[in-house]
Amino acid sequence: MSETLALTVRMCNELLTSLCQLLALFVIFVGIMRALIIFLKDLLFKPQTTEAFQRSRLAMGYSFSLGLSFLVGASILKTMISSRWDDLARLILIIAVRTILNYLLTQTIASSDQKESLSLSNNNNNS
Repeated sequence: MSETLALTVRMCNELLTSLCQLLALFVIFVGIMRALIIFLKDLLFKPQTTEAFQRSRLAMGYSFSLGLSFLVGASILKTMISSRWDDLARLILIIAVRTILNYLLTQTIASSDQKESLSLSNNNNNS
């Protein structure tokens, strides 16, 4: 009975891990496509290519941040079953690197949002 339960837990864990990884891939892919569409549309139809570049970077940054969160979740799920110390150390390292990347992405997004809102308010005041 306990072997069946352990096997069921492992299978559910593998399924959830794969689902998180698949969601991360999907979110990142959609973000890249969205950023590419924003950039190409603005490049072809508007003369302000710097703004298009910034907006496409922001769109991609949001998707990378969400994708990294899914990958952290997948790493946690993958390591939950393992009880080896080297797996736990690897998980800690992976989570630390991904968390730092996510933090840097959100800081960049926040500073870009502030710059964009300041630029819009300056343009409105000058009009």
